[in-house]
Amino acid sequence: MAAALSRALKLPGKKCSELGEYDPLTQADSEDESEEDDLVLNYPHNGLGRSNCMGASTSETRGGRTGRLVEDEDGAEEDDDDDKWRERLPGKIRQERAEKGLQYWNQREANRDGGVEDGEGPGVSGGSGLGVSADLDGKKTKVRGAIRTAFFLVPLGCVMLLVLLCAFLVPCQQRELDQQPQWEKEFGDPVGGVTPPPLALWDVNNDSVEDVLIGVTQKDNNSYLSSSVGNSKEHSVVALSAVSGEVLWRKILREPVKAIQCGLQYEAHPSPLPAGGAALRAFPNSGIPLSGRRDWASGPVCLLSGLANLTAVNGSTGRKLWTVSPGKIESQAISLPDLQGDNVPDLLIATLPADQVSDLSLLMLSGLTGAQLGHPVTFNLTTFNLTGKLIGPMLHETQLGAYYILFGLGNVQAISLRDIYTQATGKLPVSPSLRRKDPGWEKFRKNNSSLIHISTATEQVEFLLPLVAGLCNNHNSLDSVSNINSSRSDWVLVCGSSKLSVLREKDIYTKWTLSFPAIHGRPAPGQFNDDNVPDLLIQKSGAPSMRKIQVVDGASGQSLWETEFICPRLDLEGSSIMTTSGQSVFLFWAGDPVRPQKNLTKTTVAPGAAPAMPVIRKLFMLHPSYPTILLELFRTTDTVLTSAVSYQEPQKEASYITVSSRPTSGLGPGSRVVKSMGLRAAIAAGQIVRLGESSPTRGPVRPGAFEINKFFRRLNFKQY
Repeated sequence: MAAALSRALKLPGKKCSELGEYDPLTQADSEDESEEDDLVLNYPHNGLGRSNCMGASTSETRGGRTGRLVEDEDGAEEDDDDDKWRERLPGKIRQERAEKGLQYWNQREANRDGGVEDGEGPGVSGGSGLGVSADLDGKKTKVRGAIRTAFFLVPLGCVMLLVLLCAFLVPCQQRELDQQPQWEKEFGDPVGGVTPPPLALWDVNNDSVEDVLIGVTQKDNNSYLSSSVGNSKEHSVVALSAVSGEVLWRKILREPVKAIQCGLQYEAHPSPLPAGGAALRAFPNSGIPLSGRRDWASGPVCLLSGLANLTAVNGSTGRKLWTVSPGKIESQAISLPDLQGDNVPDLLIATLPADQVSDLSLLMLSGLTGAQLGHPVTFNLTTFNLTGKLIGPMLHETQLGAYYILFGLGNVQAISLRDIYTQATGKLPVSPSLRRKDPGWEKFRKNNSSLIHISTATEQVEFLLPLVAGLCNNHNSLDSVSNINSSRSDWVLVCGSSKLSVLREKDIYTKWTLSFPAIHGRPAPGQFNDDNVPDLLIQKSGAPSMRKIQVVDGASGQSLWETEFICPRLDLEGSSIMTTSGQSVFLFWAGDPVRPQKNLTKTTVAPGAAPAMPVIRKLFMLHPSYPTILLELFRTTDTVLTSAVSYQEPQKEASYITVSSRPTSGLGPGSRVVKSMGLRAAIAAGQIVRLGESSPTRGPVRPGAFEINKFFRRLNFKQY
């Protein structure tokens, strides 16, 4: 009846080929039901009913009102259209309807037993069950999306953090090292006036920066101020950190120190030795206690040379390893190849025995224990005509690998290391390489003498040094590798403070000789031009109260650069520092450069009319790329006694170390000041000094201040 009425009214509804007409009266009957059932009724409206054109609907498995509505529709259709079908299979239809109802109630009971409210469980029955299942699927999708996002964002965040670290933190650390502040350390009440103290550079605290070791002589603070007791002195060696200037260690000695040398190391470079057999095997029959062997191998060894005592200390702690008294020590120690087979370089020094002041002796010592190797090899001064300033001793290795010792008093002689060892011990060296002699050198031996004459000048020799760039910055290193490398070179010979010569190593031939007025200090080798031959920075006397600074070509002896300065009453050696470009910068102390003056009238000043102005000493930097430009790095009224250059290899930086005597306002002797100055910071604050067109260089060049500052600030330094 309901189906016939629906066809008669022809109300609108959605129709499917298999479902028939949509019955609005059935929908009207559901107005008294819940809102949830209304939502369920939308499924047939959207074409998702049972046995629709898209296939089997999920409503076939549902119970409740939806199932009943479907059954009503089926009943209406069967009344009108399917009477024959109902007559044939009435029992089957009733059975299907009973099974659907039973399935619906079984599902509800299962939900209740599981503690799930009706229509809220995740099961497949019930309209609300389908919604929760969809919610769970959505949650799973969201979790998957969150996981994927996390897998993408976490590596991205790590990469960004790494980029920030590399872009900001590392350059900031580099900038802090480049702009490290200057420091100075003052030692009050020094004794010794303006005598240059011994100075050495070596990395003793393993921070990749060469530290400062200096000999200090002070008044004993523990003594009374009486005339008899107040004159007592305290002698010590102090190790200062090159980064901060703090005292790393101090070693008290019985006598003043004449030289400090570092770098004597166990050649195998072992780690700290374990107790027991390993230490004994490393140092067989050494006579050193086990604790002393650990101290020896735990760091570099520094030698402290006094007037009559030679002391070896651990460079990292200052702890004494051994001490010997070989007599009056006249020279620094030199490092020899291992003569005993204990993997430790041995030593050689020049002495004057207390009972034989007319004889010069070469004495070999064990680098491990300080024990004397054999007896001293003595040379009579009268017989060998050895008078004047002591030269050397120096170790030299020829091109054939033979070892010779260069030394002399006023002249330069050479003797084979094999002959020294044989005369001292009565036997040949253990190593075959130490038994070797160079025939090219042996031919210069005369009158069956054991000495080979090197210098040919009639004047006494003042300086002998290898022609190696940056040698003046080595500062008493005992490193055998650097010493051997520097020995394979030609020599610079300064005779009588007025002649400068370069000798060829392979045949002792004089390549060139120049005559000058008095030369002040030792020449400083460095690379000025690009011929790979070190050039020489020399200081010589000029007009009264004037001094001329000159760079001489090491290959030909020609002048490459020179300028005259006002003399600041200062005798201090120059320095050269290698840059990463292959050229050197030269550092020297002077007053103002001399400039041509015109239309000046002389004026006289009555004595005592004006107080004497303090003498200002200036540190200049010269680079070969700008020969008409000097960079003034620093100025002071202190009396600079000695200087050195400390390298920071990782940062391509260098520091300039000075030891000065600073006067005080009172009547006291003043104080001794050790000062460190970073070169990059000094360059940034430096002042440009133009030498003018009259400088005997390449010609008038007027580069701008911006270009000059940019060039000097980009300089990077390295060790030779």
